[in-house]
Amino acid sequence: MALTATELQSSPRFVTALKGLATQLQGQFDGNPKLSRFMASHQRWLLSQAAFALQLEYDPAVGGSGLTTGRLKEMILTVKAASRNTVLNFLDQLMAYRYMRRADDGGRRPRRFEATDISTQAMYNWFLANLAALDSVDDGNRLAEAAAEPRIFRLAQPRIARHCIADDRWREPPPRVALFLWTESGGLVMDEIVSRIEVGVDEDRFDLGRIDARAMAGRFLMSRTHLQRLLRKGVELGCLAWHDEAKKTHMWMTRDYLDEYCGWQAVKFSIVDEAFDWARAELKSRAEPQPAE
Repeated sequence: MALTATELQSSPRFVTALKGLATQLQGQFDGNPKLSRFMASHQRWLLSQAAFALQLEYDPAVGGSGLTTGRLKEMILTVKAASRNTVLNFLDQLMAYRYMRRADDGGRRPRRFEATDISTQAMYNWFLANLAALDSVDDGNRLAEAAAEPRIFRLAQPRIARHCIADDRWREPPPRVALFLWTESGGLVMDEIVSRIEVGVDEDRFDLGRIDARAMAGRFLMSRTHLQRLLRKGVELGCLAWHDEAKKTHMWMTRDYLDEYCGWQAVKFSIVDEAFDWARAELKSRAEPQPAE
């Protein structure tokens, strides 16, 4: 039975699960900084999940257009997750960076696209990392099952993408969460902050340790001015606080901000868990012999 968003957020293990996920995603960033940075905003996350879902849903046996410019625009513009020009620019960049290629369809129209191997592996790693985080909440066995049966990923990812995009609780993060997530490279900064949380030391705030803006900005290939602006805005909104206002070297995360972030993440995790359960059941039903007519 899939965990609900309420069950996840109320679990004493959930913050530790988020720390684990953040650390996993940081490892993926270190393995391919350019790709991770390209996806490190919530809008890019929505676009990439939608594009990958469309190409996985393509079935040459039954027809359908798969990932095309028109299909992606329809999926994204319907919920106002991005503008038409943003969608077109996103696809152009995917092609330029070779994260996507034109499908070999003999010149058919509309032109169909496919993810390249590097993009496919990155999305698969993201899926497994999320399952590992869910396992850490309830001692489940999702990661091992999905690793042993890759078809779970191929079935679950489109369902995750469509449900996340349709759910305005996930699609539109709370304003203070959106402060980081809607900005370029903001997802990388948020992962860094979450990975630093010291759980169980202070109930009202969480020590993030020393913040070296120059080093962090350099690692994430972003402007130090942009990062400092984000941190300053976080302090102004009560998300973060400096240990020493004069020196500005060590930071806290406030309890209410962590609760807000956990509530938002719990929505996505509940969708991932439901899709995993559904995909596993779907494969089982396909394997069962059908009764004779």
